Amino acid sequence: MPSAPATSGSSLALATLARRVEARLGALVGREQQRWAAVDADIADVIATMAELLLAPAKRLRPSFCYWGYVGAGGAPDDARPVDAGAAFELLHAFALFHDDVMDGSAVRRGHRTCHLVYSDRHESGRWTGEARRFGEGVAILAGDLAFVYADELMRDAPGPAWDMWNELRIELNVGQFLDILGTARRARDPATAERIARYKSGKYTVERPLHVGALLAAPDRAGELVPALSAYGLPIGDAFQLRDDMLGAFGDERVTGKPVGDDLREGKPTPLLALASARADAGQREVLGGVGRPDLGAGDVRAIQHVLVDTGAVHELEARISALVDAAVAALDVAPITAEARTGLTDLAYVVGWRQR
Repeated sequence: MPSAPATSGSSLALATLARRVEARLGALVGREQQRWAAVDADIADVIATMAELLLAPAKRLRPSFCYWGYVGAGGAPDDARPVDAGAAFELLHAFALFHDDVMDGSAVRRGHRTCHLVYSDRHESGRWTGEARRFGEGVAILAGDLAFVYADELMRDAPGPAWDMWNELRIELNVGQFLDILGTARRARDPATAERIARYKSGKYTVERPLHVGALLAAPDRAGELVPALSAYGLPIGDAFQLRDDMLGAFGDERVTGKPVGDDLREGKPTPLLALASARADAGQREVLGGVGRPDLGAGDVRAIQHVLVDTGAVHELEARISALVDAAVAALDVAPITAEARTGLTDLAYVVGWRQR
């Protein structure tokens, strides 16, 4: 397994960024809790639920890519702009997670019970009127919408090109989510559909667009040279990110990922991993894969599916793809018109993304 070059400087920069982003998020939600507690304590409680997700230990990848896009385009490392933008990306991600958990029926997120189930539980224990499930899902959707609005608040002073890119990535995120639930419902197993979903649901909005937004915050007049150069790195790393995500969804350690192992298999996610295995499976293996998408899959069923994913060679091929994507992205940095500091930082991040454990 490849490892990142030993460059403690870039790691220190991102650790500092993460602390600043978390402080910005903490100040925002603290202000909003105090403001709305004066109106109704229950509103402040919803914001506290949002804060719990936002401030839980997380990778902070989107702020990191935004930061290196900013520094790569000539922005000063200690500026406030990439901090505000990084916090906006974390809020946007929280919006997506709240909604995603409702759409997927997920029970655990970052090691905690998901928002829609927490509020469904409260409805049941309080013996309130109406349906507990619908109430819980409604609260989670609204919590996500609040995060979406707060994200925009942090981006409101962005230059025009950065604001336009911010809007484009939000459209792409929603399009990707639609393709995901449609592909799940249709039990899509073809590679082209799976790869398109992976790119639009996650890859572009995790890597490529945060890079673009950061660069355009620092140098909006250089969009013509920066955007394509950063895409040459961002698209393959975004694809590698989602392929690794698929692997973790099927094989990851729940103690590390914060989600139950096999959740993607129970949900029937149309991943490239599953598409590859389905194309190569024999009759017996296809029968085992037919269980994908069953919410009642037990641990033994999950293990049987995992064996098919390995035995068909799908896991081996995806690992090779991830390695090739990382190599291609790092090579693209050699000709990118960015600072040397950003080139080093993005090289390190490429390896982190490709071989992360959560």
